[in-house]
Amino acid sequence: MNRRLLTILLVAFLIAAACTFLVYRLVGNRMTATRPVATTNVVAAKADIKLGTLLTADNITTIGLAGAVPKGVILEKDKSIAIGRGVISDLYAGEPIIDSRLAAVGSGGGLAAAIPTGMRACAVKVDDVVGVSGFVTPGMRVDVLISGLPPGAQNPTQGTEARTLLQNIQVLSAGAEYQKDAEGKPKQVQVVNLLVTPEQAQTLSLASNQMKIQLVLRNPLDTETAPVPGTDMGNLFAGGKAAPAPQLVVARKRVSKAAPPAFSIEVINGSKQTQEKFASPEGHQ
Repeated sequence: MNRRLLTILLVAFLIAAACTFLVYRLVGNRMTATRPVATTNVVAAKADIKLGTLLTADNITTIGLAGAVPKGVILEKDKSIAIGRGVISDLYAGEPIIDSRLAAVGSGGGLAAAIPTGMRACAVKVDDVVGVSGFVTPGMRVDVLISGLPPGAQNPTQGTEARTLLQNIQVLSAGAEYQKDAEGKPKQVQVVNLLVTPEQAQTLSLASNQMKIQLVLRNPLDTETAPVPGTDMGNLFAGGKAAPAPQLVVARKRVSKAAPPAFSIEVINGSKQTQEKFASPEGHQ
């Protein structure tokens, strides 16, 4: 067999191998695409579920998830562990229910189930602009500002001050509640519940009784807290600079020097007596 024939056979073999590989890849991809993907049945919300709702069999359903399921999702076979637990975060229709989005077993529902251990929910009254316009919603981060007259202030205009009381506080819930006015009639009041420590709750409760409270929205990624100096009415008219402190003027009392002491000499000239007065040498200094 000559060399030319061997070369032709080798080239034909390589071409056949390449074609075989391409056909294998095409057929394999098509078979993989048509192969059914395994699904897992998990528990999901049948409709939108608000924070604090106690789950029942009527507001949950079962859906199938293809591929890997999220970590902590409740499977259909474990559906019973979700019933009777409170929702600590809003759920939306068709959303798989994750165990961490539910309160602990036996803690019940309502707002209390969403409060972490060691924290407190402190209600703060806000004005209609903050409450109605959706300025503050659950999950947002705010700073708490207070304004009013500090203790011992005499001038109600110049003495009004504003200070940052708390920083980076999480909003637990926002809504309206009804309170009775002076005539006993129900009055709607906008209330925001803030998630604070016990010490912060005491400070906030004291401030809400004596001062006006304003909530300032902040970026949830901005968690840094820094000391913020307070300001007063005088600073607003000082070009952004602190008003100069009043200088204490001390009046100096003019002390008059005492007259220098004088002495006299009696001169006897025969029967004539005269008396001469002379100033003390210290008076000429």
